[in-house]
Amino acid sequence: MANAPDVHICEVGPRDGLQNLDLFVPTEAKCALIDAIAAAGVREIDAGSFVPPKVVPQFSDVDAVMAHALAYKAITIGALVPNFKGAERAIAARVDAIYFVISASETHNQANVRRTIDQQLEGFRAVRAAIDARPAGDRPHLSGGISTAFGCSMEGRIGEGAVRRLAMAYAEAGADEIGLADTVGYATPPLIKQIVEGVRRDLGPTMSLRLHLHDTLGMGLANAFAGLEAGIRRFDAAVSGLGGCPFAPGARGNIVTEDLVFMLEEMGLSTGIDLDRLMATRAILSPHIPAKHLTGHLHEAGIPKALRRAA
Repeated sequence: MANAPDVHICEVGPRDGLQNLDLFVPTEAKCALIDAIAAAGVREIDAGSFVPPKVVPQFSDVDAVMAHALAYKAITIGALVPNFKGAERAIAARVDAIYFVISASETHNQANVRRTIDQQLEGFRAVRAAIDARPAGDRPHLSGGISTAFGCSMEGRIGEGAVRRLAMAYAEAGADEIGLADTVGYATPPLIKQIVEGVRRDLGPTMSLRLHLHDTLGMGLANAFAGLEAGIRRFDAAVSGLGGCPFAPGARGNIVTEDLVFMLEEMGLSTGIDLDRLMATRAILSPHIPAKHLTGHLHEAGIPKALRRAA
């Protein structure tokens, strides 16, 4: 695309941002949030997860929310799936992207999806086969996400070799993209560079990589900067820093989309996102979500007008 931004941001607030809340956000509010995110110019939205309602009640309305989101034909609308059954539902809904997850931590993988890593890889291969069986123009993008790639609240530090082996297994199984996720926010800038560079050496320059970062220890933006230095140009983030994993004790919110956009634009990197419109999403969230869950430096300080880049 001629007008593609320098950095691609996938907004994960409607999915990762809401999944850990102990309250149900009304369907109409979720749809309004997606509308506001789309209006801000975000090009990819992780709009929900196809999981059993008894496991994550927040997504009991995922079919309605996804149908609403998919009306945006110029935006990539994706869904997270934990298994083949979830992928079948996502394919039937005609999503644009499927985010399949496997943890580099065996303990977290068992807690998250109740399968071993090897069993989960078999599930991914089945999803790949199901997608490939569809007409060429009707195949969703398939991303293989590596959860706890930079540490696990259950196992502690995860070895680089485990992450690289899983990334290679994904690539060999036909992943279109691989996401490296700091699920519990334990990453540091040197570790980000180490893992990203190791995976890139294994997979070569053509495999698309993205980073999914959390801000548990306050290093989220520093880790994003380290990712940029390592060549990453695709990031996940959540408006107002929403997020957390219900199966990872201690995990806190995602990096704040508003703060990330501001940092990137001030660095001279285009995102294609209207920051003022993105900031307006707080007004949709605040009537339904307690203030303790809503973070962001720009929301506290305001956008410094003297620092706005000239149009």
